Amino acid sequence: MGTAVGVVSLPGAARWPADSRMGLAAAAADATGASVDQLTETYQAHYRSLLRLAALLLDDLSSCEDVVQEAFIRVHAARRRVRDPEKTLAYLRQTVVNLSRSTLKRRILGLRLLPKPMPDMASAEEGAYDALERDQLRTALRGLQRRQREVLVLRYYADLTEAQVAEVLGISVGSVKAYGSRGLAALRTLMASSDD
Repeated sequence: MGTAVGVVSLPGAARWPADSRMGLAAAAADATGASVDQLTETYQAHYRSLLRLAALLLDDLSSCEDVVQEAFIRVHAARRRVRDPEKTLAYLRQTVVNLSRSTLKRRILGLRLLPKPMPDMASAEEGAYDALERDQLRTALRGLQRRQREVLVLRYYADLTEAQVAEVLGISVGSVKAYGSRGLAALRTLMASSDD
């Protein structure tokens, strides 16, 4: 009576009859006892957790999948160096972290090497409008009291703090606040009247 002979296949290995599974397991096991079967079990049990680990380090799912798959490929290739089969998962986790770092470094380097985009050029109309606004602002500033104008220019154009403006002008911080507040109110009024 003939029995059907099943076939077991391993990556990179010849097809073996199921009757010789014991021989196959022995052939697949390396000198340290780690086997392809153990790696397959680790893959099935921990693929999702390794994917989640990669997702915490990377920003897109396809990169995460690539990193985890590459980690399994590297562990498979280096399984003879893993002395303790129980440490396979730890080795996989470390490989996922290292590959994620490498992926991020390549992205950052790629971004640095990209040519910088040219700034958008303003249209002639926008340039004319900006020039008109600057002229109106200059005219309105000239209409302010001298001290109000000084405070506003030092505060908003020179970007000084109120304390620095007070020191430059030799007045108190309270005076800077008062001149600034009155100056802004007067400037708004002057700008509104120039628009009419």
